[in-house]
Formats: sequence, C-alpha cells, structure tokens
Amino acid sequence: MIARVALEIALRREFDYLVPDELRELVAEGTRVKVPFGHRKVLGVVTAVRDDSPHTNLKAIDKVIGGKSLVTPRVLELARWIADYYCCPLETALKSVLPESVRREKDGWKKQLFARALPLPAEMPKLTKKQQYVWNILEEWRELPMQELIRLGETTADTIRRLEDKGLLLISSQTMERDPYANEHILPTTPLVMNDEQAKALDTILAALGDARPAAVAPSAKATASSSKVFLLHGVTGSGKTEVYLQAIARCLEQGKGAIVLVPEISLTPQTVERFKARFSSGPLRTLVAVLHSHLSAGEKHDEWHKIRQGRAKIVIGARSAIFAPIEPLGLIIVDEEHEHSYKQEEAPRYHARDVAVLRGRKEDAVVVLGSATPSLETYFNAKKGKYVLLELPHRADNAKMPIVRVVDMRQEMRRQKGSPIFSVQLREAILQRLERKEQTILFLNRRGYATSLQCPACGFVAQCPNCSVALTYHRKEQKLKCHICGFDSPAPTKCPEPKCGSREIRYSGLGTEKLEDAIMQGFPHAKLARMDSDTLKKKEDYRRILTDFRLGKIDILVGTQMIAKGLHFPNVTLVGIIYADLSLHLPDFRAGERTFQLLTQVSGRAGRGDIEGEVFVQSFTPFHPAIQYARRHDFLGFYEQELEFRAQLKYPPLTRIALLTIKGRNEDKVAFLAEHVRKELEPMLKEMEDLVIAGPAPAPLARAETFYRHQLMLRTRHMSSLSKRLNELLKHLKLPEGITVTVDIDPVNLF
Repeated sequence: MIARVALEIALRREFDYLVPDELRELVAEGTRVKVPFGHRKVLGVVTAVRDDSPHTNLKAIDKVIGGKSLVTPRVLELARWIADYYCCPLETALKSVLPESVRREKDGWKKQLFARALPLPAEMPKLTKKQQYVWNILEEWRELPMQELIRLGETTADTIRRLEDKGLLLISSQTMERDPYANEHILPTTPLVMNDEQAKALDTILAALGDARPAAVAPSAKATASSSKVFLLHGVTGSGKTEVYLQAIARCLEQGKGAIVLVPEISLTPQTVERFKARFSSGPLRTLVAVLHSHLSAGEKHDEWHKIRQGRAKIVIGARSAIFAPIEPLGLIIVDEEHEHSYKQEEAPRYHARDVAVLRGRKEDAVVVLGSATPSLETYFNAKKGKYVLLELPHRADNAKMPIVRVVDMRQEMRRQKGSPIFSVQLREAILQRLERKEQTILFLNRRGYATSLQCPACGFVAQCPNCSVALTYHRKEQKLKCHICGFDSPAPTKCPEPKCGSREIRYSGLGTEKLEDAIMQGFPHAKLARMDSDTLKKKEDYRRILTDFRLGKIDILVGTQMIAKGLHFPNVTLVGIIYADLSLHLPDFRAGERTFQLLTQVSGRAGRGDIEGEVFVQSFTPFHPAIQYARRHDFLGFYEQELEFRAQLKYPPLTRIALLTIKGRNEDKVAFLAEHVRKELEPMLKEMEDLVIAGPAPAPLARAETFYRHQLMLRTRHMSSLSKRLNELLKHLKLPEGITVTVDIDPVNLF
C-alpha cells in the first residue's frame, strides 16, 4: 500500500511513502501523517492511496495524526483546483483548508480533572469534618470539576484524593470543549411571515434543494434555471434576505444536510451567529451552530472545527476560510454580501471565497446563494447571462421605506463656512434633531487616525514612512505617527524634523475617525458617543459590547469605518452621515467607482430600518459623479449599465479576467530589470492565446511597501484557466536572483 503525500514544505510536488501494515486501516485520502524527509520528520496530508509507485526504496510513514481523515475527498479535490487555478503549490492550498490548531501533531483537546461520586460502600468509612463537608457537596452534585469542588469545599486536592482512596469518588480526566458563545443567553425565535417577493425567492431556492424544477424566476435566468443551482439574491438593504437564508437552511436540515454561511467581516459574525443560534437552538431542527473566524483562540478554533468534522454541528458561520468546513453532506452555501473584497485572500493561496463557494457547490451538488444589495459587476453579469439564477427583492420587508438620500456639495459649504468644515450645516441640524427625538445616528468615515499627514509649511516637509511610499498618519491619543501599510510608528514630533528647519509651525492635515470623534464631542457635548475602528476594538469582546450598548440605546452617535457599513440592523437609527464620500472615488483602480457606489449604498441602508423613515447625508466634493448620483437614487441597474459600458471599452472584468504579476525586491534596479525579463518570458503566450493583453511592467500604484520595491504586469484574457496553466509552468521554471520574488494574483480585487 503506497500513500502519496503533500508535505508542509512548498516544493510544488508530492512524494510516495510505504504504509506499514499496522497503519493500513488508518491511512486514507485526507489523513494527516508524519513522514521522514531527509534527516528530519515533517507533517503532510495523504493525497492519494495506490498499489504501486514508479519509485523504489520508499521510506515508510512514521505515524498517523488525529486518527480519522481530516480532509474530506471533496475538499481535497477543491484544494487541488485552488492550487491549479490560483497558481500556488498544493501544500499551500491544503494549509488554508485546515486551521493551524487542527494541523498540529499534538492533541489539541483541553483536558480537565473531574470528581464523580461513586455508589456508597456497604460500610461508610470514617471521615474527618472537612472530608465530610466535601463529600456532602459532591453527593449533592454527583459530578464536579476538581477546581470547582476545591472552591466550593474550601479545601485542597489532597483532601479530595483521600476521599478517592476511601472509595467514595473517582477522579478522571475528561475532555472540555471550548465554546466562544458559552456565556451568551440567546432567546429562541420562530420563522417570520414573508412578503410575496421573499416567498417567491424562497420557493425557487427550495425547489433547487429538492431537485425539482425551480419556480418562476427572472427572465434572464430562464434558460438555465432548471440546471443551475447558483442563485443571486439581489435585495435592497432591509429587504429580508437573512430570513430567506434561515428558512432555506431549515429545509436543508430537514433533508439531513448541512449549511455553510459566509460573512465578509469578522465583526459581522456575532450578530449573525446570534440570529442563527436563536432560530436553531430549539425545536425539532435543533442543531449546533459552529463558528470559524480568526478572532477565535486556537483552542476554540480546534474544538469548533472538530464539532463540524464529527457531524455534531450542521451549520457553520464564518469568514472566508469557513468555505472549507468539512460539512457532510453539504446542502447549501450562503455567501452574504457577496460583493465584499474581504472574501479575497491577499496571501497565497490567493483564492476568492465566493468563487470557491460556487465551485464547491457544483462539486457537491449543493445549492449556492449569493446575497447582496449591491452585487459585484462580475456576479450580476453572470446572472444576466443566465449562468446564475437572478432573484430580486426590490422592496424593504414590512413595507418600510428606503431612506431619503441628500447629497451635500462641500465646495459650497467651504465657501459658506469659510474653511474646511467637518459637518455641513444640514447634517449638523439633522444630528441635533435626532438627539432631541432620542433617535440614533451613524456617522461613517472610512479612514482611521486623527490626521492623514504631518506637514511643515515652512520647508514643505511631509512625514513619510521609511518602509513604504505613503505618508504617516497621526494618532493623537497615542501621540504617534503610524503607517497603516507596514505598522511602522514613531513619536509625533513637536517641531519640524528637518535639521535645517526645526519650525514649530507644523500642521496635521486631513481627517480620520479620531478627529471626527473629537469634533462630535465639541459640537454635541451632551451626546453619548462611541467609535468603532481597528484602533478602538482591541479585544474580541469589544465589538459585541459596543453594539449591545447601541442596541439598548446607551449610545446616541456611533462613529466608525467600514465595519459599521453593512449587515447591522438597528431600527432606531434614523440618520446616517457619510462624512467624506470621495475617499475611495479617485484611487488608481478601475473598480473605484463600483466600490464607492457599494459603500454609499450599504452605509445608507443602515438608516430607516424601523417605523420611522431614514435620512442620509452624503458629503462630497464631487457630488455629480455617477457613482454618487446612482447611489442617491438607489439605482443599481442604472449604475451597472453605465459601468459595464466603461469596462467594455477598456476590456476590464467582467468582460475579461485579470492576472496580476508582482515582482518584489529590496533593490529597485534589480526589480525593474527582472520585471522586463518576466515580460519577455510571457510574450510567447501572445501567439498561443489570441485575446491575451499584457500591460506593463510598471511600478505598482504603491511603489514601495514594507521595504520592498514593487513592479507589476497585468494580463487580461477571457480564458483564465488556460492562462493559469501557462503561469504555473512559468513559475516552476523561472530562475530568480536572490532577494527577488514573483507573485501571481488571479482575479485580483486590489491592484495596489
């Protein structure tokens, strides 16, 4: 018996090992093993089991890790596809499939000593007063953790062990499961009555779950509705998409299948988990809901993952890596806010969880639902072509009105207020009205810190990061200048750092959430205020605590970055202020307009989700930009058609696909030289692929990051699978000088 093994070393190849007789029953596809490699022992995953090998003198597997196969055959197949399509070694893809805490050789379970009362012997032994007191406690409880018994009995472990010697109790080690939501008290909920639009969307999804012909769907999807099991649920903010998800999962559980729910931000997970646990914590469909995201401790991740693998948890909620959860059988995958860029992994393997979800659904015959109020152009394009089934929820649930969006021209405000105001007159008045009426306000600014740069008006000095080609951001509370790319920081100076200048007239310009918070405290001194960004949320409980306070009305104004822009449902929020709507609009990225439209629409959607109509103020220096005007009218289709025309002219996605090659190194001349060399290596592909376009090389928009100079080449084609194969071959044979690396990003969402 021969096992083919992918080692945890990125060598871009697999190795054959003999399976000893005593391990034959344990070794299968997906089993974790420890094997000899050279003079050391390394861990790996069995990728295939066969009867023979082209190689001789094979070494034997040392041991099996974890007993049961940890990677299911279908997830292993998915990892192979990721390695091929996203141009990375299989072993790198397999590392993403399994959390690090599960990959470890050592058993990751937490053990704890328990004391359990035994039946009383025929003759009760003589006990001291202290022993009798401890025994009475245990007799009442029957079983307690040792530490708890020591605390309740105000005693020591020796006293308890003496009771064991007398045959009254048994001390044993038991596995303790760590549950990140153990202390949460969640009230059960029941399914809500749906409106006609929700019911129609749900019926179509349920038909696909039951393998019947789907009900009436959008005209664009009719051609493939009977065969496609991928749905785009396009519903405006507050249209009740989550209720559709919940009732679809209920059907899935009735069929004995499981479901994966992906959310884009870790910060959204607590509220989502609460809603799902409330629905499935009781009743005939009661099941464990497992959670997988990076804010869990290693132990919590280990235990949550094994709940899924053992089949005890049938619903998994998490960020992008939860797409690899070993649910069997899998019936439904939901990708909420599918347009979000956080679904794309920025390090190898650079997979996109939405696209992997679609592929996994196809491989496991599971239904996939992509939900969004502002779908990505790629997804909506696929729905319009008939590749996905389009389901529309054009109105808010319970007949709630969409918020009124008012665009404020900040150029006029500057003239009126004679300066650079943070608040327009209209927004200031609207906030005061909400404070008087005891309603809540959300103020959004997608930039943290106090000021975006330190400048000296005397000599023109600007504080730059020594490692990256960006200005340092001023954080007033810590009195530090920080780089948001590499993390570099230094104390904020009191005078110009230039030796020949030394002027004390230095200025901090620009606006961040810290400065916005300061302005609110000065302008609205009686308002209860909270700020949410990565500077204020240091502990994993902070997010939940602030949102709970906001829900209970302890906070009047919530200030934050994009973590408050989506997924939050607070009926008492009647006002949303977008302080600087142009921030993402003028970036050197063809998706800048799309991102701005999505962000404005999502943030606006936090307003008016209760009985009172919401109001949104969008403060902008380019108020007539199409992205802002279409967002003001809640007109996704109008924006899509206008943006698609622009993309078609330049041959950008969704009409083509992109591969981005980045050459990095600390020597700028070497990087530039190698970028030209890579271009020459790519040129033969132009003859093989007629539609291939190669742009560059050129310095990246962020030319230097984390001490590395960066040059880029952009490749565009309609046939990405063919291009991926050729790029994989190029990476295998490309000889790189020391200190230079080449990375390939297929379907990038960030061009920086």
